[in-house]
Formats: sequence, structure tokens, C-alpha cells
Amino acid sequence: MEAIEKVLIKIRDARKDKGYSHENMAMELGISQGAYTNLENNESRLSVERLIQIAQILDKPIYSFFEVSPQNIFNQNLKDNSIGHQQVQNLYHENRETLGKLLASYEQQISNMQEIIDLLKKDCK
Repeated sequence: MEAIEKVLIKIRDARKDKGYSHENMAMELGISQGAYTNLENNESRLSVERLIQIAQILDKPIYSFFEVSPQNIFNQNLKDNSIGHQQVQNLYHENRETLGKLLASYEQQISNMQEIIDLLKKDCK
């Protein structure tokens, strides 16, 4: 079975689960019922734009019509030993070090200002 046929079967199943007829889908898409039937029967080409419209009408994410899911992709790309994960870890540690330096700098500035305030208070007395 071709990949497009699998996609069309999933579209058909999602349409039926939603309780929509060919007529409902055609009306929502702004095409004739025959044109929609031809799409679902693989007698006319399904464009990416039309697939996006169908997914929106059926309240389904586009990936649900394919044999992959974002969760699978995410898990494959962000394993502990992957480069992307290591880069994120490196950025975290670099940002943490930078934040520590900034805090130390601000604490020193506050201490210096407190000394100036104390000196000014003594002069005013």
C-alpha cells in the first residue's frame, strides 16, 4: 500500500469518527461532493494545502495522518547523549555562571552604595 493511500485511509477514518459525510467535508472545503470523493478515493491529488484544511476541519494534527508523531521525533532527538542535549546543558551552565557573576557584581554595587549612604548620614549629623 502506498503512503498516500495510508494517509487517505486515516483521513476517511477520522472523518467517520467525527460523523462527517462526504457532503459535509465538501461543503467545509468549498468543493463539490464528487471532488471530495475523488480526493478520498485517490482519484485526484491531495495537495498540502488541502491536507491542512482537512486536518483543521477534523480537529486533528497533521502528523496524525502519518505514521510518525512529534513525541517519537522528540525522544529520538533529545537523548542524554545527543549533541542537542549537550548543547542545552552547556548553555545552562554558561548562563548559570554568568548569572552568578552578575549577582556578585550587583551585591558589590549595593555594598558600595550602602557605604556611601552611611558616609552621607555621618556628614549630615
